[in-house]
Amino acid sequence: MRYLILSDIHANMTALNAALDAARGHWEKVVCLGDVVGYGPDPNEVVDCVRELGAITIRGNHDKAGSGLANADDFNPVARAVALWTRDQLRPENREWLEKLPIGPLTVDGFVMVHGAYKDEDEYVFAPAQALDSLLDAPAQITFFGHTHLQGGFTLHNDQVGALHFKPQDNHFSKLTIEEDTTYLLNPGSVGQPRDGDTRAAFVIADLPNKSVEFWRVPYDIESVQKRMGVGGLPEPLIMRLAFGR
Repeated sequence: MRYLILSDIHANMTALNAALDAARGHWEKVVCLGDVVGYGPDPNEVVDCVRELGAITIRGNHDKAGSGLANADDFNPVARAVALWTRDQLRPENREWLEKLPIGPLTVDGFVMVHGAYKDEDEYVFAPAQALDSLLDAPAQITFFGHTHLQGGFTLHNDQVGALHFKPQDNHFSKLTIEEDTTYLLNPGSVGQPRDGDTRAAFVIADLPNKSVEFWRVPYDIESVQKRMGVGGLPEPLIMRLAFGR
């Protein structure tokens, strides 16, 4: 089974469409690691799309805040403003869908889905030392996580933690071959708001029976998203950062 693994779409329908167009024909099922909404201008459109895809989806912190399940008091002022804006934009049925998203970890077809860390959905995993607990605690060889918006991940091999970084070129992908004696914590990157200096939408196609994980990047029309954000009155810093991938 080939999985399209999405994370941190953040209400960016243009980026999601670009990802789906590029991945067409390469997957059979979709999973989403959370943060369907937040930051971006298209919360209803993205929720509608994820639902139509039948994606196996867990919640992220922006899904909680954007639906009203959490109060967003721990967000910075810009993120909190967008969470409140998102609540006003969402149709009732989409708010309810977000509210009912399951919390990770969730095991699917032999791999694990989490939003942040294995034991804490809101914890950011940026460094090998932070990754160690999740690598040790997860019940499967491969765990996919999001939250940081950084494509790559971590490995545990012979009691050593390593870091993985990918920079796919030419609108293509970088391939990781899964090794039997290694445990993996892998981040597909953010579809809608990358923060690794690469403005392109990020996602993964995983063919685990064949030991293959492909880390993809595809360009999308950033200016059109920025215009919709401006029309919606979203904060200027969020509009600008899309152009820098930060």
